[in-house]
Amino acid sequence: MIHPTALISPKARLGREVSVGPFTVIHDNVELGDRCSIGSHCEIGHPAPRAEGRPLVIGNDSLIRSHSVFYEGSTFGPGLTTGHRVTVREGTQAGINFQIGTLCDIQGTCTVGDYTRFHSNVHIGQHSTIGNYVWIFPYVVLTNDPHPPSSVMRGVTLEDFVAVATMSIVLPGVTVRRGALVGAHSSVSRDVDADTVVAGAPAKFVCPTEQIKLRDGSGRPAYPWRRHFTRGYPDDVVARWLAEFGEGRQAASNPEHD
Repeated sequence: MIHPTALISPKARLGREVSVGPFTVIHDNVELGDRCSIGSHCEIGHPAPRAEGRPLVIGNDSLIRSHSVFYEGSTFGPGLTTGHRVTVREGTQAGINFQIGTLCDIQGTCTVGDYTRFHSNVHIGQHSTIGNYVWIFPYVVLTNDPHPPSSVMRGVTLEDFVAVATMSIVLPGVTVRRGALVGAHSSVSRDVDADTVVAGAPAKFVCPTEQIKLRDGSGRPAYPWRRHFTRGYPDDVVARWLAEFGEGRQAASNPEHD
């Protein structure tokens, strides 16, 4: 399951049933869990002085697609999945079932919770704190320098269940609270209250999220999104969400949002 052109350090620790594609390099300071699949032309465990000797740890059942680079000094829970040409710097700490879209750039020194999803071309600045079940859509940028260029860094915080729509920018030190929605093409310079919608440049309050209706003719609220969108989440998580709202399972089926 290891392609003959792959270069794997004898010091790297690989779990059972690991597969490695052509021309991939796996450096010394790497721990891969069981049943991980690494695509072609990847660099896994790129040396990084700021990692201070910490290994790159990737949990069981992870999939890293071709041309991706992961630095040493980060830890990912089971079920990591990436698109192609992803870059992840040292100091990234992520939970289970993290999904990273093609051409994402994670600058490291950040934390990501469980079941969080990044679409393609997302940029995450250092010192970002991202919660559980967060959705970040294409071309979103989380910044960290309040007066660039400088050595001052103030990371962005996205709490659980936040959704940030495409081509939005969240400025340094901003907190987007639980369940909020940032509309497309927004520039967020102030904290966002829980369960509210903000949009614009600069972003301003639009309405409570509960006022947004699904455009499926049902008239049901679109938020909290976990009331109707459950695809890809484990049964125990879905059961908790449905019990929270007292509803039967109503899973969405739009494949573009996997």
